[in-house]
Amino acid sequence: MLQQLQQADGSREAADAAFALMASIYPICRSITGDGVRRTLDVVEQVVPLTRTEVPSGTPVYDWEIPHEWNIRDAFVADASGRRIVDFRAHNLHVVNYSAPVDRTMSLDELQPHLHSLPERPDWIPYRTTYYRETWGFCLRHRDREALGPGPYRVVVDSTLAPGSLTLAEAVVEGSTDGEAIVYTHGCHPSLANDNLTGIAVAAALARALRTERPRLTWRFVFGPGTIGSLAWLSRNEHRLARLRAGLTIGLLGDAGPLRYKHSRRGDTVTDRVTAHVIGREPFAGLLTPFEPYGYDERQFCSPGFDLPVGRITRSPNGTYPEYHTSADDLSLVRPEKLAESIRALARTIALLDANRRLLNLSPKGEPRLGKRGLYGSVGGAGPGEFEHALLWVLSLADGAHDLLAMSERSGLAFELLDRAAGALEEAKLVRVL
Repeated sequence: MLQQLQQADGSREAADAAFALMASIYPICRSITGDGVRRTLDVVEQVVPLTRTEVPSGTPVYDWEIPHEWNIRDAFVADASGRRIVDFRAHNLHVVNYSAPVDRTMSLDELQPHLHSLPERPDWIPYRTTYYRETWGFCLRHRDREALGPGPYRVVVDSTLAPGSLTLAEAVVEGSTDGEAIVYTHGCHPSLANDNLTGIAVAAALARALRTERPRLTWRFVFGPGTIGSLAWLSRNEHRLARLRAGLTIGLLGDAGPLRYKHSRRGDTVTDRVTAHVIGREPFAGLLTPFEPYGYDERQFCSPGFDLPVGRITRSPNGTYPEYHTSADDLSLVRPEKLAESIRALARTIALLDANRRLLNLSPKGEPRLGKRGLYGSVGGAGPGEFEHALLWVLSLADGAHDLLAMSERSGLAFELLDRAAGALEEAKLVRVL
């Protein structure tokens, strides 16, 4: 089924399903912890089975610790008549995410330090958070802020900050070898569509497709909050990191920008090489950017204590499109054809990462007789056909130093053709996987 996602029709169908999933979870108020996350995962679990882990508040994760769990029921600013002029029920970006509970009456002068708006975008609501500092606030359209009178105003945040847990979820697809790979996507944002409902929905689609196959690597699709989530996952999975062969963080996959790959910290890992081979070429012709220690969760996986082979695939990166972290990042921003292209590119990247391997020629002294093994045409004189040519390239470069991607780049033959030739040679016991 992963092959189907690499085709135009299959990726469009998957994009339609992904968009439907996004529409169903768009209204939910998510955060780094809380029931909004769990409700979101309940919907994702209708697409692909998940294994959940609850990490208790106060648990140390390296230099951080899991915060209190946050849940919210209501929040508003009301004028003297009781009319809600800022209303969480109208849009969940209206409250600063992780706001502590409050119920006070105050003047506009007292309220202003707790208000956030965008003078340059007066019709958009900004997205703001206060995860690790206990305070509260509201976000509103700047034109509405300018229309506020002197008050008094009733200010209510009906929320709880209490010991609880942080929720991680994994869709695990078992492989045939002891190698592993990870796809991480952050699920902590509230009603923001490109950032990052696209990442959630595409990860679910890819995991669902891969479950119909038997990959070589064990693939872990991890849904967790940004930063604290990947740190929590790493702290609980250090025992398996030596088996991690490749990894990607994904998000922001539906806007109009080109596909973009950000390299791992090392810059020359198999993830970097395979993704550049896919993203940087036609038909995608995306952009390749070097690593920098800012961004999404790739920076945790690539921190020097781990230095894992994890890069990032997005379209417009964080902070580089006007609608980023505002109410304008809604479902209308997501372009179905761009979402489908992202699915095609990721499906091909995952397929190549999984199939790529180094081989050793078990009959390296001279050319082995392929004909007697049914691998070469019975009539000579016409030269090798395409498949026979691929067999010869694999045998020539199966020296333990070249992987299939290197063979493809050196020979000019398609990776998939060399993969098929390598499989035939493995079956004939002429090469083995290192």
